[in-house]
Amino acid sequence: MKQQNDGMCGVLRDMCGGSAAAFDLFYARYAPLVMQVALRMISDKMEAEDVCHDVFIEVLRRGESYDPLRGSLESWLAVMTRSRCLDRMRRSKRVMPGEIGERRSAPSADAAEELALSHLQQQAVRDALHALPEHQRQAVVGSYFTPRTQRELSSAWNVPLGTVKSWVRYGLNNMRKQLEKRGWAAEAENGAKEARR
Repeated sequence: MKQQNDGMCGVLRDMCGGSAAAFDLFYARYAPLVMQVALRMISDKMEAEDVCHDVFIEVLRRGESYDPLRGSLESWLAVMTRSRCLDRMRRSKRVMPGEIGERRSAPSADAAEELALSHLQQQAVRDALHALPEHQRQAVVGSYFTPRTQRELSSAWNVPLGTVKSWVRYGLNNMRKQLEKRGWAAEAENGAKEARR
């Protein structure tokens, strides 16, 4: 699989360099994947074809920025496709609260793309969490991943309750900003809404 990815990285470089043959090869290999992800999210064939077109235009423009150390071409394309779908859905105001999560939880014939997206999302959340200042990270982890209340954390850390609440709020806002930069904004917003319920 790695060797195949390395070979397609060369095709991507050639394609970005202007090779029509490389574009044809790259498109033939990855258009079905892009189309499948787009159709799963949008459920409208014409819209999905537009997304597919947008993704390949973006690949031509940004292909040099692909880093094989950060993930496979399939994952990179799946995330890019997902981002274009979310942009299109937002523009057409068809995204309702919780809708994105419901679409992802629907069973699929080929779960490889969903697994890749899920793995990338989990890694993005981990990276965003680890990038927080120490107090914010401890407050977010303590509030969401331990059975302790914020009042108990306040007592254990010997700081005012308001300080713990501020650390959590600033930590979540910082994580949201980092996730938005990586194209995961809708998931961050949905997760925050679910956590408040």
